[in-house]
Amino acid sequence: MIALDGSSGEGGGQILRSALTLSILTAQPFTIKNIRANRRRPGLQPQHLKSVEAAGAICRARISGHHLDSTQLTFEPGTVSAGEYRFDIGTAGATTLVLQTIFLPLSFAASSSRITITGGTHVPWSPCFDYLDLQWLPFMKRIGADAEIHLIEAGFYPKGGGKISAEIHPVKTITPLHILERGDMKVILGISAYANLQRQVAERQMQQTEILLKREGIEPIIEIKEWPAHGINTMMMLLGVFEHSLGCYFALGARGKPAEKVATEAADAFVGFMHRQGAFDEFLADQLVLPLALADGPSVFKTPKITQHLLTNIGVIRSFLDTQIAVEGNIGEEGMVWIGLRS
Repeated sequence: MIALDGSSGEGGGQILRSALTLSILTAQPFTIKNIRANRRRPGLQPQHLKSVEAAGAICRARISGHHLDSTQLTFEPGTVSAGEYRFDIGTAGATTLVLQTIFLPLSFAASSSRITITGGTHVPWSPCFDYLDLQWLPFMKRIGADAEIHLIEAGFYPKGGGKISAEIHPVKTITPLHILERGDMKVILGISAYANLQRQVAERQMQQTEILLKREGIEPIIEIKEWPAHGINTMMMLLGVFEHSLGCYFALGARGKPAEKVATEAADAFVGFMHRQGAFDEFLADQLVLPLALADGPSVFKTPKITQHLLTNIGVIRSFLDTQIAVEGNIGEEGMVWIGLRS
């Protein structure tokens, strides 16, 4: 049985989620201690517990230690079964992270699956639904995945109540990815979204973003969207469409946070990306390394920033697979990642 320490690396929930995915895919049981040891509130919180329960449900796993605040867990996977699954986190926990946990295992199931997850769709410290839809999923399809995702209703911190759905279809192989540069910029697209607020809030976000990007010689095309939702919030997202790639950054609103600050956070992050070399944003680098470790050949890409999150994820992958992964560069700097050089 594989033994993991949840305090290693950045010490967050990604260690557990990646382990769940890899355990199912490789049919290897694991045990983990010190779950989320480096977080303000360690142990399993609702979204992490739901990831465990969702992973267990799709493969009828034997699990022990799966309760709130638990810092130890044992997971023994069974065989993945396609089907229709519904998961309710019960809080504003990230629906997107639960979906990513079970996405690859269900992609290798014998038939298609339909998933509905209720909770937070646009919450801090996780990829929001639009990031998955416009950035992550296009790359997953590029390497072989076959799926569609939908936002039914937006959900924010602290109420949650949002809902996403997904149809995941069978695939046989994951193809390698070779992308060292993004190439020439084609267009910068933006979304200024709002829920249960005056439209002028989204207009202010859009206007501030336009001002900041035009200073950099960038003319974005920004769409205003109104979300169906129980709660109140806004989002400013920027998606760069390049010759060979995409780059995506976003910022979320919060109580007492001016629309202009939301716009500035998103614009500053995107401008920082434009001033660095890298095939795509650093968040996608972290999210692609696991599926590419399963590809039928070696992959290589350049990230604008090596993060501790990326290195931690690589450490988990090495615990389950014999695939070699090499990283050149220092944390916080641009770097190269090679995946799939067999030992």
